[in-house]
Amino acid sequence: MFTLFPRNLTVKETYKLMSGAVVPRPIAFVTTASTVNGVVNAAPFSFFNVISADPPLLSISVGRTQDGEMKDTARNAAESKEFVVHIVDENIAEDMNQTAAALPAHQSELDLTDLTTIESDQVSVPGIREARVRFECKLERHLTFQNDQAETVNDLLIGRIVCFHLADEVYDAEKGYIRTDALRPIARLAGNDYAKWGETFTLIRPT
Repeated sequence: MFTLFPRNLTVKETYKLMSGAVVPRPIAFVTTASTVNGVVNAAPFSFFNVISADPPLLSISVGRTQDGEMKDTARNAAESKEFVVHIVDENIAEDMNQTAAALPAHQSELDLTDLTTIESDQVSVPGIREARVRFECKLERHLTFQNDQAETVNDLLIGRIVCFHLADEVYDAEKGYIRTDALRPIARLAGNDYAKWGETFTLIRPT
C-alpha cells in the first residue's frame, strides 16, 4: 500500500487523488444572478453534498482562480445570498458540461446550451426549467479557507433550502420519495469521466 503525505504533493497531485478516490460524487448545477449585470450565471460543482435535514442544508465548495479571485457563483451567492441548486440527470448532462466554460461574469453560460430558465418561488434567482429536481436556497453561511501559504483558495457555500421543485415522474407523492430510477442522476468521477445510474443493492442496517 502506498502512503502519501499532502505536504509532499503538489496541489494538482492532491486533487487527482481526492477526486479519483471520493467517487461517485453528486453534481450541484448552480444558478446565480451576476453581480455585474444580473444575467443568470450557471456552473456545475462536484464538491457538493447534503449537510442536514433539520434545517435543510446543502454545501457547495467553490475553488478560487489561480490568482485568488472568487468565481462567479461564489461571488454572486455571497452578495445576493440566493442561489438555485439543480440535480444533473442524463437528459441535461451535455448542457451542464457546456456551462463549465470560463466566461466573463457579464455573459450567461446558459447561452451555450439549449436550457431555459424558469422563475423561482422564494428567491429572485431563476432556475433551470429542464432540471427535474431543483432546490431554491438562501445563503446560510459563507466560509473561506486558506492554504499553507495563507492564501484564500476556497469558498464554501452553505445553503438553506427554502423550496423544493420535483418533476411529477421523479416524485412519489404518496410515499414522499424521490424515484431515483426515474431521475437517472449522473455522478462525477475523475478527469472527464462521469457515471450513470446503474446496478443497486440493499443492505439492512443493524438495530
